[in-house]
This record gives sequence, C-alpha cells and structure tokens, in this order.
Amino acid sequence: MPSRAPSKQPSTSAKLLYRPVGIVSSILGGLLSSLIFKQIWKRVSPSSDQRSDAPGPLESEYPIKEILVAAALQGAIYAVVKAVINRQGARTFEKVTGEWPGS
Repeated sequence: MPSRAPSKQPSTSAKLLYRPVGIVSSILGGLLSSLIFKQIWKRVSPSSDQRSDAPGPLESEYPIKEILVAAALQGAIYAVVKAVINRQGARTFEKVTGEWPGS
C-alpha cells in the first residue's frame, strides 16, 4: 500500500480565498454534470419517447425501476464530476498561491 504524504494544514487566508473559487466551480460542475447526464440518458433510456429529462419519482407513467436507475445514474455522474472539478480546482489554486485550500 503506498504511503500518503503528510497533509499540509491550509491557512485561514487560503480557505477564505478559495471559497469563491469553490462556489463557482460547484455551480459549473452542476451544470456540466446535468449536460452529461442528459446526453447519456437520451442514449440509455428505455422509454420510447427518448426524452432527455429523467423521470421523476412522482411521474406515474414510468416504472419504479426506470426511476431508480435514472436517479442512481444521475447521482453517480454528479459525484464524479464534482470530485474531478473540486480536485482540479484545488490543484490549480495550489499552483497559483502555493497553498492547498482544503482541510
């Protein structure tokens, strides 16, 4: 098992400076994950109408299996996009400022 390097303690100023960057990247990540999900859902949706929006839990015309698959896929895409964007944002912040913004 590879050993992990000791984590650097971020300064309070680094945390404060990163906050606006984190907010903007979270918004962009949400938009990007939504676009990715819609494209994937159009291709894998078992529904005949091939709509880009996933069925919601209160839409009775869709089976529960389809609703749960859509929710799981949407959640997984969101989590992966969020992790990538947050990590890359922190790395870029560290390159620019010399400090890691995380805790």
